[in-house]
Amino acid sequence: MKKRDVYIGLSFLTVLIVLGCASAMIEDEPAAQPAAATMEGEGVPMFEVDPFWPKPLPNNWRIGSTIGLSIDSQDNVLVIHRPDSLAANELGLDNGTSMCCSAAPPVLEFDSEGNLVASWGGPSDEYEWPESNHGITVDFKDNIWIGGNGGNDAHLLKFTRDGEFLFQLGNLGGNEGSLSNENFGRVAEIMVDEETNEAFVADGYLNKRVAVLDADTGEMKRYWGAYGNEPDDTDLGPYDPDAEPAQQFRNPVHCAIPSNDGLLYVCDRVNDRIQVFEKEGTYVDEVFVAPQTLGSGSAWDIAFSRDPEQRFIYMADGHNDRVWIIERASLEILTSFGAGGRQSGQFFGVHNIAVDSAENVYTTETYEGKRLQKFVFRGMGPATEMDQGTLWPE
Repeated sequence: MKKRDVYIGLSFLTVLIVLGCASAMIEDEPAAQPAAATMEGEGVPMFEVDPFWPKPLPNNWRIGSTIGLSIDSQDNVLVIHRPDSLAANELGLDNGTSMCCSAAPPVLEFDSEGNLVASWGGPSDEYEWPESNHGITVDFKDNIWIGGNGGNDAHLLKFTRDGEFLFQLGNLGGNEGSLSNENFGRVAEIMVDEETNEAFVADGYLNKRVAVLDADTGEMKRYWGAYGNEPDDTDLGPYDPDAEPAQQFRNPVHCAIPSNDGLLYVCDRVNDRIQVFEKEGTYVDEVFVAPQTLGSGSAWDIAFSRDPEQRFIYMADGHNDRVWIIERASLEILTSFGAGGRQSGQFFGVHNIAVDSAENVYTTETYEGKRLQKFVFRGMGPATEMDQGTLWPE
């Protein structure tokens, strides 16, 4: 045997031994597991984006501006989008100009793995579909509520879990102002409180109020404006961060979310604030978030962490393209994540936010964002900086 062959054999044997040792070390190393869905411990919730959620849609479907989001008791994720926001060059199959694509139905339902499991919605002879649908909510009875912020949208719709029509409140073109007991003013979103069986309406893009309904009958029970004042539809002009806080909401009143402990949190979007009320309408507190934000404002939508105390508020900020994390008890702003952009973990007009039972966060995007994203909960960690940026997997 030549000396060169001996060297080659020894080298090959050494490689095999090293690979064997490495393999043994890998087998002994416990597999990385996702963090448990618990809010226990100090710090803030930590997340990373799942770039593979949701899975590709069937039928060459494409979604438009995605302006509603809700999660049901089985952690299925429902979204509503605007098919008519898709440009002609995005709908080649529909108009016969290319091999891609078709507009998906307005309502899409995904399971927690990102599979599409249902789709429905759109105009019907049974009801007046909104000119511009806006917001979707699955209530504790598994019924679905949809609003609309089109120019003539003065109504809201209620459906069963499977999309069967239940009732319409208000009528297209019937807006009568913020003191009306019959019609609405371009509703942004509806949330239903299990404790009281009341529907809280963020009303809205034209009206300047929270309206409260009996969730079964639709009967108007009460309404109020900023600070619990009687709503006034006078145009307040542009938001001025250096002026005294406005005594009325500006348009849009973009969310009204009940908490477990009898409070209601209202997104006064262009005023860059969340106002807190008792559910009867008594003003409690407020927090301004990024108060120098002009234009479309910072307070777009909120969701609570799913622990019994609902320790944290997650606030979608579609103008600054981030999600703020706020301690609910103190209203202290702790940190934020996200950045402007089109890559996974970034945002273009982040519009809605929701949290599932495993503490994962979901978002939708309007304008040209036209997508939904999932941020996987990775346990608690230190809030070392106010702006965490893009939460890309390590």
